[in-house]
Amino acid sequence: MNSAIDLRPYLELLERFADGQMTPDEQEQFEERLEQDEELRQAHAAYEQITADLRWVAGHETLRLRLEMLDRRLDQRETAISRMQHQQRHTQNRWVAIVVGVLVLAMAFWIFTRRPSPIPAVTWEQYYQPDPGLSPSETDGNLRPLLAESMSQYREGQYAAALRSLRRVPTNNLGQDTLLYYTGIFLLRDGDAAGARTFLRRVSQQPKVSLARKALYHLGMAHWQANQLSEANAVLKQVAADADNPYQQAARKVLKAGVLDQ
Repeated sequence: MNSAIDLRPYLELLERFADGQMTPDEQEQFEERLEQDEELRQAHAAYEQITADLRWVAGHETLRLRLEMLDRRLDQRETAISRMQHQQRHTQNRWVAIVVGVLVLAMAFWIFTRRPSPIPAVTWEQYYQPDPGLSPSETDGNLRPLLAESMSQYREGQYAAALRSLRRVPTNNLGQDTLLYYTGIFLLRDGDAAGARTFLRRVSQQPKVSLARKALYHLGMAHWQANQLSEANAVLKQVAADADNPYQQAARKVLKAGVLDQ
């Protein structure tokens, strides 16, 4: 395949064919032309390769991040189990001598220092202002049904399903920055802070991209979800100082509450 093939003369035709927008007669004519027109055949092969490569990159990156997170969780679990077993052995050697004294002291302490129940810890979701997703008019369900389905699943709280649908959307139907942005949003809402940060950071670091400011806010909330409070505080301060950021007030609310100053 000629890597220098110019797709522009055929792009609209290839997009309609890939999205299933042709009538049966048009599709039959296109397939006949595909067999006879060498340049069209090369353009079609190049188009298919580009879209396949982009899907692979997004899926491979997400899988790698999930595996890394799983490894970390397994290491943390093994460390916690080892520490617990050590503590149990230590306690079992001494409990007979101290149990009565501990119970008496605990009762006395409870009587004299009884206080109201502590206020539950503040979570990131209590302050999070979610992205509404692309509207039906923006997704144009008749022309981009997979994108419309993904946004509908996202609004229904089916974040994993929304991510799967998003990955099936042809890249020619969705800008790369938009694909990265909503991949990060869906991972954030699905509880995968590590994966979300990777995609949201990439978008936020592109100042000429219209979604960069939004991505910066959600990146800050992803840091908070991962309990990286200092990083979350620093990012949200940038958002709060930017009058053009649509999430400026949401960021200021978090900073004013002081919930990240722990």
